[in-house]
Formats: sequence, structure tokens, C-alpha cells
Amino acid sequence: MPASFTCVIVDDNEINRLTLEHMVELTPELTLMASLAGSLEALQYFRQGGQADLLLLDIEMPHLTGLELARLLPQPAPAVIMVTTHRDFAVDAFELQVVDYLVKPVDLPRFTQAVTRALDRHQLQVAAVAPAPVIDTPSSELFIKVGTKMLRLDFNEVLFIEAMSTYSILVTGTQKHIVYMTLKALTDRLPFAHFVRAHRSYIVNTQRIDAIEDNMLQLGKYEVPIGKSYQEEFYRQIRGL
Repeated sequence: MPASFTCVIVDDNEINRLTLEHMVELTPELTLMASLAGSLEALQYFRQGGQADLLLLDIEMPHLTGLELARLLPQPAPAVIMVTTHRDFAVDAFELQVVDYLVKPVDLPRFTQAVTRALDRHQLQVAAVAPAPVIDTPSSELFIKVGTKMLRLDFNEVLFIEAMSTYSILVTGTQKHIVYMTLKALTDRLPFAHFVRAHRSYIVNTQRIDAIEDNMLQLGKYEVPIGKSYQEEFYRQIRGL
């Protein structure tokens, strides 16, 4: 587990905030950055550059609910654990890909379970793309965490990468690999200039494009669209390769 996993509490009920603050104090891996009394205050905190790895977020709050706040968080957004008195919001919460959903009153064992889940997910995301060792490793290869193992993958063989919710799929000519990392995070960390964003859901290997017609890319047996908002930048980048 990371030595310090920063968190922010947002709850309009003072007693609930104090309870969560006490549980954070009892959790060595957590460092409390802020304890806020409302969603508007929290939105301002993050928009002004405030940081946190984890957000402990009440759902039912005035002006802006926790669910609405989660949709408005600047990216990269923190992991979210929802905390509420009602179970009725569970479906909506999981549609937002929250880490967990706690029902008040929250006890320490259940709180610890949710935090552990957030820490585990964080570790998967950090380890999802790790540079291959320098020793005898070709520059086109990286180690990718796929499931429970680190897979050495030659990125020259990757045709494109597709976003699927909070994870991504690396597609080669013969295989597909699920990586527990968002497409944006992969875009930021891939060291290869020939991997270019072509669509909100796709990064493509420009060296493996067979043809382009009507803003559709042919990569082997697959077709990938070029998103309208990406077309100008995409064509500029491939002209420069």
C-alpha cells in the first residue's frame, strides 16, 4: 500500500464528518487534506487546484448532490467512495464507477474494506504501464500489468487502444489485453510518438494504419473512426511523422 494516500471528506452533517475524520485518523495509509461541509465548497477546492487521491463523498447535500459533484470533478478526478443513509442511490453511484458505496452509520471494518479497495485500484493504475528494464529490452517494449501478471508487450504489434469505462483494451492483430488504466492516463504515459489520439475512445498506432477513407482508419481487420473534434490535430500529427 502507498505510504500516504491523501483524502478529502465532503458531508454537510458535522457529526458524520467528525466520524469519518476519526476513521481516517485510525487508518495509517490515509492523510486528510480537507474536511468540507458542502459540495459547492468541494467543487471550488478541486477547481482551484486542490488535490486528493480519495474523496469520501456524501450523496444528499443541498445545492449540488454528491452524484452531481462527482460528474463535475476536474480530471484526473480522485477515486470516490460514496457515503449515504439510503441504498437507493447504489445503481447511480456505480454507474459513475465509484470505488465503493457505504451506508450510514459506517463502522470501521466496512470503512477499512472500502479504503483497501481504493488503495488496491490505485496500485493497479500506477503499475498498469511500467517502463521495461533497460537491460536487453527493445525500445518498443513495455511491461503491462494484465490481471495479476506483468506482460512484456511489443508496442509495435499494438494496432490501437480502446477506452472501456475505467479500463482500456490493447488490440494487436491476434490478441486483446485488458489494462486497468484509463485511456487518458495511457495517453499521458506512453513514450511512443506514433501513438496518437484519434477519437475520445481510441489511441491508434499510426505506423499500423493501412488506409484512411471518410475519416475511418483501417488497421488490419479493424476500422477505427476519427472523431470530429480530433480530426484537425490528428491529420496534423500524421503529416508530421
